[in-house]
Amino acid sequence: MTERYDFLFKFLVIGSAGSGKSCLLHQFIENKFKQDSSHTIGVEFGSRVVMVAGKTVKLQIWDTAGQERFRSVTRSYYRGAAGALLVYDITSRETYNSLTNWLTDARTLASPNIIIILCGNKKDLEADREVTFLEVSRFAQENEVMFLETSALTGENVEEAFLKCGRTILNKIESGDLDPERMGSGIQYGDTTVRQLRQSPQAGSEQGRDQCNC
Repeated sequence: MTERYDFLFKFLVIGSAGSGKSCLLHQFIENKFKQDSSHTIGVEFGSRVVMVAGKTVKLQIWDTAGQERFRSVTRSYYRGAAGALLVYDITSRETYNSLTNWLTDARTLASPNIIIILCGNKKDLEADREVTFLEVSRFAQENEVMFLETSALTGENVEEAFLKCGRTILNKIESGDLDPERMGSGIQYGDTTVRQLRQSPQAGSEQGRDQCNC
């Protein structure tokens, strides 16, 4: 049976090696913790269809390697991404310190308008925390990104991170800030009826002008 959805969004999961990106993706796709996780080599892929603000949305998610030696490979996947989860490990200041570089890459290589959710992962390891919630909140505010702390182990806020990103993208489509028809937007129509509904007000006004000869 053909999978039906209203929109398809291309997502990235980016951040330093060891921050738990693959475990976050696995928790979101499989709804369980990935016990035997190892560093991603190159890029891994997953997808899931979710309901977002009354629309059926397919999230096409690319999990990129965080190691420097793979950066040249993974950067090619940034192009045409509508959203991204930028992940750091709350128990590793090193992963937090590299956030600016990852953020610059995303906005330069994907799109200046890419919707980014900053995820402080491994919230379950509170006793080993090296990065405070307050300082990251300030970082998020200064860089105009949304922020959540997550746990790939317990699942806390994992689904919310992806859905929050999806909702923001949908809101921007509705407001006209994002255009699914634009090349490289990272957004595609799934069901043709959605495209027709979005075009119908304009079509109706044009038909009205034709009828009144104005």
